[in-house]
Amino acid sequence: MTASASQGQTPSPSDQPQHNGGKASAPAEQNSGLWRHRSFRLYLLGESASVAGSSVSSVAIPYLAVVELHATTGQVSLITFLAQVPNVVFALHVGALADHRRKRPLMIYGDLVCVAALTTLPFAAAFDMLSLYQLMGVAFVQATAALVHDAAAISYLPSLLDRSLIQQGNSRIGAVFSLATTAGSTFGAFLVGVLGAARAVTADALSYAVSAWCIARIPDTESPPAQRDRQQFAEIREGLRYVFADPTLRTLTITNAVISFALGIMNTVWALYLLRELRFGSTAFGAAMGVAACGSFAGALLAPRLTRAFGPGAMMLAALVLLPLTQLPLLMAAPGLGGQLMITAALAVQLFCSAAAGTTQRSIRQVITDEHMQARMQAVSTWLTSGSRPLAAAVAGVTGSLWGVWWALVVGAVFLTAPPVLFLLSSVRTLKTMPQAALGLGPRAEEAT
Repeated sequence: MTASASQGQTPSPSDQPQHNGGKASAPAEQNSGLWRHRSFRLYLLGESASVAGSSVSSVAIPYLAVVELHATTGQVSLITFLAQVPNVVFALHVGALADHRRKRPLMIYGDLVCVAALTTLPFAAAFDMLSLYQLMGVAFVQATAALVHDAAAISYLPSLLDRSLIQQGNSRIGAVFSLATTAGSTFGAFLVGVLGAARAVTADALSYAVSAWCIARIPDTESPPAQRDRQQFAEIREGLRYVFADPTLRTLTITNAVISFALGIMNTVWALYLLRELRFGSTAFGAAMGVAACGSFAGALLAPRLTRAFGPGAMMLAALVLLPLTQLPLLMAAPGLGGQLMITAALAVQLFCSAAAGTTQRSIRQVITDEHMQARMQAVSTWLTSGSRPLAAAVAGVTGSLWGVWWALVVGAVFLTAPPVLFLLSSVRTLKTMPQAALGLGPRAEEAT
């Protein structure tokens, strides 16, 4: 069973800078709600457009490679690998860069490079010049540019949004992203059927153009970034020390990496298992994914309410405990309608837990991290979670080849039992309220009350 916690980002309730715990805020706009804040709406529209566009490409690119360019299994794997390389190789460097540059221009430049790279595909196809080598190059360039955009976008939130509203903003973004992902995939399948895969990619290019336009219209209230006075590798080492020296950041980052590794194992083979072993038809498979996406939407939207009711520590711990349990229906199901319904319900619960915990932990990390370290903090998390995926795919491939797909799913489910143990051994589980801003003293979650 698969789940992915969206990497939500958010804009702010303030178009005028006013220092409040190190954040820009406009009290009148905050009191009127996030939806009435123009910068927030622009940010959310731009980010959601690019998420929907990427979902179109997630359908169109594999179809283009396999069906139209007749790629082999090895070539498809290489395209996937090239799209993952930037997160592993460049994430820490991009984080150091983003902490010393204005983030809006980085977001816009990243979007425009994605537009240029993706546009080459339908253009080349129109002249019958498209090749797998071009597709590989575009995958690498687009992933690198998207990494720059995302590093700036996620760390841009705390400079826009008062920290008391960060979780609420992340909640809105996570909910909208889950809808955008589902809508983009569905629309992508339609476009591939009507226009062909190469032309369908144009929708993704347009989505990045919309994102750049929206971000450009957000008023520029960023404070001048601190000038870099050290080499980049020294900045990277500082970011690593910053994250791993703080108990809260260390626990949340390592937990994310372990979850990413476990789900990476399962994601590699779970669709194959459902389609081949459990004999899901295309209709049942699509329906299961659509219903399960409602769980992600609800989890992101209800995260602030659950946090207030039970405390962030208890809520995240409960979600982490439920994650491995939601894999049991997948491992126990038999072919047929009953098994399909059981797996769909379990996947919905899994995505609910992932979205609720993901929204909350991301908000905590953003709240307790100093503004000048935001991008590097996020880069360390991206580096570890993304770096685990190629290894997870290798583990799934070896296990599935030697003992079968079911055992690969078992291995992934077993690894999912580690995060709640890590959480139980940390002080983060005792958090009863969301932590307060760290006022320049380094990341420190408030003590449990």
